[in-house]
Amino acid sequence: MTDAELAAHLAEEAGRRLLALRDEARFDGKGLGDEGDALANAYLCEALGRERPDDGLLSEESRDTKDRLAKSRVWIVDPVDGTREYGEARADWAVHVALAVDGVASLGAVALPDMGLVMRSDRPIAVAPAPATPRMVVSRTRPAPEALSVAQALGAELVPMGSAGAKAMAVVRGAADIYLHSGGQYEWDSCAPVAVALAHGLHCSRIDGTPLRYNQANVYMPDLLICRPDYADRVLALVGAKAG
Repeated sequence: MTDAELAAHLAEEAGRRLLALRDEARFDGKGLGDEGDALANAYLCEALGRERPDDGLLSEESRDTKDRLAKSRVWIVDPVDGTREYGEARADWAVHVALAVDGVASLGAVALPDMGLVMRSDRPIAVAPAPATPRMVVSRTRPAPEALSVAQALGAELVPMGSAGAKAMAVVRGAADIYLHSGGQYEWDSCAPVAVALAHGLHCSRIDGTPLRYNQANVYMPDLLICRPDYADRVLALVGAKAG
């Protein structure tokens, strides 16, 4: 398999295993989330270690050894993005598998198992035309103040949603137009979504407009903007005006 095919296969298979675990009904709530994280992480790490043994690996659920920093190619995975949503049997959770090359989110796949979808960087789909009123995805529990401020300035409709991957893929799928996050994330939260979004021609950056960089020593990422290109300049200007 190519790298892109491998990413898609692993994301889809991890999602299938997570659905099967949930269907067993042996766990629920936080217990289900913890079991799902462990199950998917073990599968992804074993498979990547077998299929791409010379590459680096960064996973939310594994200890970071920093060996990856000497690697040009590093797989960045989130076994369950939206553990809370998965544990609550919601649909807005995802599985992320991405490959960063020299710090750039080069390819990846985001599985949305409850929707039966795997969004891939190597198989971009046509994004539906934008509606007259822009739609902005925000956290269903902690909407970022910057996002709320920008939404008000644009007259955007707010679309509450769970995981970062589900929000980003809503923009890719044409179900939303802007995803602005300023509450802090980690590399595994956005690497695969950014790889997929870039392949679909969307704008991806920090909220000050600077590029997103991966496989860093500090994996914390303060903010993120994924949106249709025609909204990028307006959103960045609004965020900059607020910061100034």
